Formats: sequence, structure tokens, C-alpha cells
Amino acid sequence: MGLNQTTASERVHIGFFGRRNAGKSSVVNAVTGQALAIVSPVKGTTTDPVYKTMELLPMGPVMIIDTPGIDDEGELGKQRIQKTRQVLNKTDVAVLVIDGSAGMNEADQNMIRLFEKKNIPYVTVMNKADLFPVRSAGAEEPFVYVSAKTGAGIYQLKDKIAHLADTGVEKRRLVSDLLDAGDFVVLVIPIDESAPKGRLILPQQQTIRDILEADATAVTVREYELKNTLEALGKKPKLVITDSQAFKQVARDVPEDILLTSFSILFARYKGDLAQAVRGAGVLDHLREGSRILISEGCTHHRQCGDIGTVKLPQWIENYTGKKFCYAWTSGSEFPEDLSGYQLIVHCGGCMLNEREMSYRQQHAGEMQIPMTNYGILIAFMNGILKRSLEPFPEICGLLGEKGSE
Repeated sequence: MGLNQTTASERVHIGFFGRRNAGKSSVVNAVTGQALAIVSPVKGTTTDPVYKTMELLPMGPVMIIDTPGIDDEGELGKQRIQKTRQVLNKTDVAVLVIDGSAGMNEADQNMIRLFEKKNIPYVTVMNKADLFPVRSAGAEEPFVYVSAKTGAGIYQLKDKIAHLADTGVEKRRLVSDLLDAGDFVVLVIPIDESAPKGRLILPQQQTIRDILEADATAVTVREYELKNTLEALGKKPKLVITDSQAFKQVARDVPEDILLTSFSILFARYKGDLAQAVRGAGVLDHLREGSRILISEGCTHHRQCGDIGTVKLPQWIENYTGKKFCYAWTSGSEFPEDLSGYQLIVHCGGCMLNEREMSYRQQHAGEMQIPMTNYGILIAFMNGILKRSLEPFPEICGLLGEKGSE
């Protein structure tokens, strides 16, 4: 996959924050070398977060986010500030832009406190350096002095951002760490009315790519061809990966001596805390009639007849428990700050979210003591095959009891 084709969720997310008229958008344009954001002397020109995927040297593929002013006013301003705060949950590196001719104020200090609370690496930029004397530009200086107007200091700012983005931590693997060169992996991909026309969905694309990175072989089939394919392969596959909706049928057709899991479970491990999601599934057995369940998806898409989140999951949950529950749904970047009204959260695999945002959602649920699981894990649990679907991850299997709950 080339840099320009790198999915948004795999890019370093760089968020630009600051007061109105601090010059955030001008700094964004100077850093990116293009007119990405609209600039104007009128306060509050940026009214919603602006997202742009691009290649930014020396970092490579990134997501640039320009946000509304943190000092916006009025009822609409409060909503814009809330949108800005939501951006923090997905920000890998934060850039706080300050009008250097005016100096730092309490709003800026509050943003720094938020960065530190959320453990977001950040750089503080004193913009408009062409309008005031710069005291120092040494390595120990806490600020980076720039002028979006003249371009002064922009190279140093980009270098600082790149340094903060490079944590030195080896990136998690989706599935390749489970494989050896020459292994066969069978992927089961149903094609129904909810499948996109003419293409595979992102989790399937990324899984195939990671299998190839391991010098293994990916064999892709529909659910009704799985049994014949396994018999015809002539070699036992190392692993079968299925779409969660076909879990029950696939589990019947895959011999017990072949490892089995789902795309959703792989992404639960790749993007967040698999152990937390496994523990959350067992809570379903203990929910009372009328409990509130939040079903959350990281993407926004046109919901069709038989949609898994709004139709199938509630049906499967109620068929399994014999109880009626109250449901709420969120999608995209919307995720409630107040989770106290829910007894369980069921999240999608999070393929459209970056690792930081998925981790934030799990951490936030954990802090509020609200159990959280994901689609594939809960579906496997309800079908009595969770323990089997976690066999590729022996460190997690120890969490499970006889039924596949903790």
C-alpha cells in the first residue's frame, strides 16, 4: 500500500489547537505547504474541525486536523469547543498555536493541562514571530517561534512534530505476528445486501495485506464455499478468519484442529485492549430486563435492511438472553462523555478509528466502570464459541470459564 493510499486510521493524527485569530489555519497552511484551511482576519473562521490526509515529510502519511478556536463564544461556540475537545481523543501529536504578540492566557494553559491529562505529546508554537522580538530559539526553549507569514521557524516546527510522533514503540501487528512464511490463511467473506459493491471492506483489505507481509498465502471464500475449499486445499491452513455474521456456520465447518477467529476480534486486539473486551462479553448473562445497551460504530454509513448494528445485534442479544433491552446508537466521532446510563457498550471493530481513539473509548468506559465488548467477541460468546475463537491468543484464553466468560 503506497503512502497516498494509507488508510486514515493508520496515519499519525496531528491536531492544531488555539484561540481564535492565533493563526492556527495559517500555521497549518505553512506546515502543509498548501492552502488547506481558509484564513481570515475575522475571528472564528474555522467553525468545524477540518481533516486532511496527506504526506508530510519527514513523517510520511499523516492526518492534519485544524480545529475551531478554544475561546469561542455563545451557545454555538460551546458546541464548537466540544467538537474541538472530541478531536483530542484521536490526536497523536497536538500543536498549540499562540499569538506570540499577545502571549499565553488561561485558555491556552487549560489546553496544555488537557494534553497532559490525556498523555498527548504536544508542542507549543508562538506564531507571528515577525511582529515581536524572539528571545531564543535554542534547544531548551519551551516554545517554537514561527511566522506563518514569512515561513520562519516552520521547518523547526515540522521537525519537532516528527520527533514527537516517533515514539520508538514497535507498532502492533494485525495478524502477521501469528503466522510463519508459507502458512495458508482462509478468509470467509459473506457478500450480502449490506456489502459494498465492487470492493472489500477495510478490515478485509488490511488483513489480506498483513497476511502477505508475513509471506503467507490468503485464500478468500464465501461462507457456503468454505467446507469444499478446506477439503480441496491439500494443505491444512494455519488459521481461518471469518466475518462475525457467519461465525456460527463457519465454526461448524472448520475442524477443531484449525485455529479460528474473526476480523472483529483481530481488530479488538490490534486497536485496543482485547482482554477488556472479552471480560465485557460475559456481562450479557447478568443484565436485567430493560438494561440500557449502547451500540457504537466508528464509521458512518448508509444503514440498510438487516444492518448488523441496528437490527441483527439487538435481535441476537434478545434471542440469546430472552430479555428485552433499551438500545442507543452512536457512529463516527460521536461517543458519549457521560456513559453512566448504560450497563453495557458493544463497539464495532474500530477499523475506521485510529489506535488512540479506540484506546480512549475503552479507557473512558473502564474509568466509568461500564463493561465494553465488541461485535465479534459478543457474537462468538452468544454462539458458545468464544473460547475457541480466542485460541490464537493463549494469553487471553486464561480469562475464560466453561461458557467462554470470565
